[in-house]
Amino acid sequence: MSARVLIVDDLYPNVRLLETKLSLEYYDVVVAMNGPDALTICERGGCDVVLLDVMMPGMDGFEVCRRLKSNPNTAHLPVVMVTALDQPADRLRGLDAGADDFLTKPIDDTALMTRVRSLIRLKAVTDELRSRALATRSLGGTDPLALAAADTGENAKILLVEDRASAIDRIGTALSQHHRVTVETDPHRALVLAPEAGFEVALVSLDLENFDGLRLCSQLRSLDRTRNLSLIMLGEMDEKARITRGLDFGVNDYLLRPIDRNELMARVRTQVRRRRFTETLRGALQASVELAVTDDLTGLHNRRYLDRQIGPVFGDAMLHQKGLACLLLDIDRFKSINDTWGHEAGDEVLRAFAERIRQQVRPMDILARYGGEEIVMVVPGVDLPEAQAIAERIRERIGAAPFTVQRGTRDIPVTVSIGVAVRRPTDTSPADILGRADAALYRAKDAGRNRVEAAAA
Repeated sequence: MSARVLIVDDLYPNVRLLETKLSLEYYDVVVAMNGPDALTICERGGCDVVLLDVMMPGMDGFEVCRRLKSNPNTAHLPVVMVTALDQPADRLRGLDAGADDFLTKPIDDTALMTRVRSLIRLKAVTDELRSRALATRSLGGTDPLALAAADTGENAKILLVEDRASAIDRIGTALSQHHRVTVETDPHRALVLAPEAGFEVALVSLDLENFDGLRLCSQLRSLDRTRNLSLIMLGEMDEKARITRGLDFGVNDYLLRPIDRNELMARVRTQVRRRRFTETLRGALQASVELAVTDDLTGLHNRRYLDRQIGPVFGDAMLHQKGLACLLLDIDRFKSINDTWGHEAGDEVLRAFAERIRQQVRPMDILARYGGEEIVMVVPGVDLPEAQAIAERIRERIGAAPFTVQRGTRDIPVTVSIGVAVRRPTDTSPADILGRADAALYRAKDAGRNRVEAAAA
């Protein structure tokens, strides 16, 4: 997978060395010789991964990383800090600034390429979500990027898969200060528990007794319900080859024993924030999709959704010679409700009207607001007598009890007129059925309202 890698370093020999290594692996390389230039490149979307040197004059790497991660427009960018220092305090400072990982000079080629590949895959997952989530801002919703970037990464639900009593005590105690921790010593039980309990992060020991911890990571990554779970491997110094394999198939991070408590907390916090960032974007995407096909007032599908869905349903009914019915429902004398009680009361009636109809709908039916106070119901697999029976049931349900509005202070009786039509062999499009249902609805209105009229089959 090719990508654009930004190298940020004030020393040209260092830049040239990294540029050569990455170019040989067919990555596009972008260069910044100072922090402000790096921020500008990132802000305009000029890279996919940042390799950031710590020691730079003026604005050092820690400050650059902190600014990137606090900006909603760049918080999603993976940042690897490159340093000649390998002290826990320096790593902790970088993790606190939001760094995703570290590389220590002299840089090991395998470690470099493994981390770059892993982080590019991570960014690829979030990029499409992020671009679509931006639609939420244009539609006037809460800014999902700002919301995600502001998360503190605390109070997460964490699974620790470890069978060493001493490690359980140290790790569990440290994490429990800021998170809710579940410990599982049996990897088989962990595999059953993980999909059910809603964990955000799982820490997995690679050297479990009588079980390959790397295989557990692979299984967790392959299951649909744990595919987005953040995984951290716990390994020994001599297990770097296995750790590299884990990163290659999608494990998010690792910690080497003996595990520094502060680094543990910082890496877990980073993974929690990253996962919540992705989940926030997914939620925003889902909300924007729903907003595009949902009527704001009633919560039913809108005309756009109906137009997209009714064609395939009609085609399937024709292909398999199945029944297909359309019910067009209209509140009787709705204008008088608005004129007498006000438009706010009218809106409440319309919402309640939609909800009563919704209770009569099967999962395969389509229910949408057609316009004004009209609602259309598309019912696959039924003939005219069944469709009429459904319409009569809805009509009785609507008129059975008044609609309570204005905070329970007023009851408004409501009736409905319904036009029913079914597919004919000569129909060429859904418009044919809808046209007959509309004509039947007008007949119901002309005949005195509060009734069902059906077009001839």
